[in-house]
Amino acid sequence: MTSILMVCLGNICRSPLAHGILESKLSEHFIVDSAGTSALHAGELPDQRSISEAQSHGIDISNQRSRQFIAKDFSEFDVIYVMDQSNYDNVIALAKTDEDRAKVKLILSEDPNAQIDEVPDPYYGGADGFAYVFNLLDAACSKIATKLN
Repeated sequence: MTSILMVCLGNICRSPLAHGILESKLSEHFIVDSAGTSALHAGELPDQRSISEAQSHGIDISNQRSRQFIAKDFSEFDVIYVMDQSNYDNVIALAKTDEDRAKVKLILSEDPNAQIDEVPDPYYGGADGFAYVFNLLDAACSKIATKLN
């Protein structure tokens, strides 16, 4: 069974959306989870704006809870998708082997049509930022799902 981890900073905005979107596109033969490089929001629900944006697309992420990325995640997951370069650097800093490092990818690198390399953090913006992030992640997750299914 292939396991995939989505990672952003606090695990309340971008990675819960990516988690929910990809999970909705894959069969039950895959495990999808999410984490944050920070423990600031550990145990919390995703941001209400992420929950609302996902719900508007028929995806329920309200059962997710934030958790911090830990080194053990390298042994638990086959692929680790990060939202931006800062997340990449933080995750790579915990890698112990070349095999660990090879698992980590910027999620938008999976979408050749993406106009940017990093998923912007919508936390300090309005609902439009969450819709924009959803669309970016939806396109990337469609490419990932096509490759995996």
